[in-house]
Amino acid sequence: MSESKYLTTEEVCDRYRGEVSVGTLRNWRAQRVGPPFIKIGKSVLYPVQGLDEWDKKNLVMCRASRKLGVVDNEGA
Repeated sequence: MSESKYLTTEEVCDRYRGEVSVGTLRNWRAQRVGPPFIKIGKSVLYPVQGLDEWDKKNLVMCRASRKLGVVDNEGA
């Protein structure tokens, strides 16, 4: 069985180099937007796999990338 990896809110902020704040993540959770999360009691954890999928879903493709053969998820 593979072990799932989870990040805390602060670790998610670090993952996005501080461009997404703890407050933004809190607001997104309240609005049910943003990356998926798990809440156990008062603890909020973000599965790394869910963050990776969320990143891919929000990937913006440029024309130059399409010419280089980068796969566009919107066409699927």
